[in-house]
Amino acid sequence: MKNRTVFALLLAGILAVPVFAQDNSAPQTQPSSTQSAAQTPTKADSATGKEPLQPETREGFWGHMNPFARKKYVARQTQPIRDRINELDELTATNTKSIKDTDSRAQQGIQLASAKANEADQHAIDAGNKAQAAQQTAQQAHTRLNTVEQVVTNIDQYQPTTQTEILFKPGQTVLSKNAKTALDEMATPLKTQRGYVVEVQGFSSGHGQVAISNSQKMAESVVRYLVLNHDIPVYRIYLVGMGNAPVPAAAASAGTEPAPKPKRITGGRVEISLLKNNLEQLASTSSTPTPTQEQQQPK
Repeated sequence: MKNRTVFALLLAGILAVPVFAQDNSAPQTQPSSTQSAAQTPTKADSATGKEPLQPETREGFWGHMNPFARKKYVARQTQPIRDRINELDELTATNTKSIKDTDSRAQQGIQLASAKANEADQHAIDAGNKAQAAQQTAQQAHTRLNTVEQVVTNIDQYQPTTQTEILFKPGQTVLSKNAKTALDEMATPLKTQRGYVVEVQGFSSGHGQVAISNSQKMAESVVRYLVLNHDIPVYRIYLVGMGNAPVPAAAASAGTEPAPKPKRITGGRVEISLLKNNLEQLASTSSTPTPTQEQQQPK
């Protein structure tokens, strides 16, 4: 009987120990749960947008650690953690992909902007080159215009270039062989030239109208030969019969002595003077290609 009483008291003490421990630990866990609830982040602060996992505040008979917990219990307790970890992994992968896409688009935008800037620079260079070429063309046109104005101003001012003299025997109006050779040498280059006139002056010995008529006939023989044998237009030839007009003598070489008086000729004589203006120079200037035209010509 005594043994039963001792065993009952011992069993009651063993059962009272966990209850006493649970009563003592309950007041200590309440402040900690309150403090953890105050420090728990809200739903908007979480990465997944869900409520954060709350720690297990309920304690069983064995406290936080159940020494007899089974696998299903552990799996059930850790499943929310695994789900949240998987969500975080997916979110991290999505953010990584978004960052890569954003970086790729940024690089493409930078490359496109750089290409546009290079294209704009090239357009600016081309525009500068065209402006420079236009300025050169304008300068060349201005220079040519000045040349044309100068040539047009002097177009009726003929300057003597060559002079040929044909001698006739007294009373003769037919050209000799030497006279024809001299006329050929003077007239042959005129077939490819422009802007010239031929002045033919006939002089004859004698007096009055007879001398004028003889000089006219000698000059006409020269004009006839130039027109028929060298196809020189008649409108380019000016014929004058001077008769027995005095021929100007050459001036003194030193310039200190007075020039001799004009002399009258004896026999027949025809002076052929070739005079030119600047029309040929104008034609050569117009036909010369400018540097811009040379660049535009196909090679």
